[in-house]
Amino acid sequence: MDKPQMNGHVEGLKSRLHQFLETLDTIEPETADLQEIDRLISMVDELEEQVEKIKSDKKQ
Repeated sequence: MDKPQMNGHVEGLKSRLHQFLETLDTIEPETADLQEIDRLISMVDELEEQVEKIKSDKKQ
C-alpha cells in the first residue's frame, strides 16, 4: 500500500476514534440504556475492522 493511501486510512481511523470518544463523553453511566451501549459496541467493532483492514493492506 502506498504511503498517501495508508495516511488516508489512518486519518479516517483517527476521525472515527474521535467520534467514538465524543459519543462516550455524552453518555451518562447511571442512565445509559441498552441502545446506547449497543451503539458503543458497534462503534468499537467498526474501529476494529478498520484496524484489521489497515494491517492487512500494510502486509501486501
